Amino acid sequence: QVQLVESGGGLVQAGGSLRLSCAASGRTFSNYAMGWFRQAPGKEREFVAAISRAGISTDYTDSVKGRFTISRDNGKNTVYLQMNSLKPEDTAVYYCAADPTAVIHRTHTQYDYWGQGTRVTVSS
Repeated sequence: QVQLVESGGGLVQAGGSLRLSCAASGRTFSNYAMGWFRQAPGKEREFVAAISRAGISTDYTDSVKGRFTISRDNGKNTVYLQMNSLKPEDTAVYYCAADPTAVIHRTHTQYDYWGQGTRVTVSS
């Protein structure tokens, strides 16, 4: 089992920044690729970003490229999502997830463990 706890969400004005954190406990954190997903009201959960086990490979959905950065600190068992130039359409609950495979994925079904989510609201 891997337990994931997100933090760092909140209310921010458009153009502002937030950094989300996801602290992991349980099994060896470095054995998991990590992903961030988000779900806006009335919409399906969507992929945001992912990072490989060692942090060498990353992937982003097109709408956040150049604005969001995913990173991880395996010594601290934590994955981060730095979000800059936020837009109202970034408003959602953000979830981190752990994937035990060596290849990073965009599909949420590939991820075995999920946090409870942290809410991000971007006002215009």
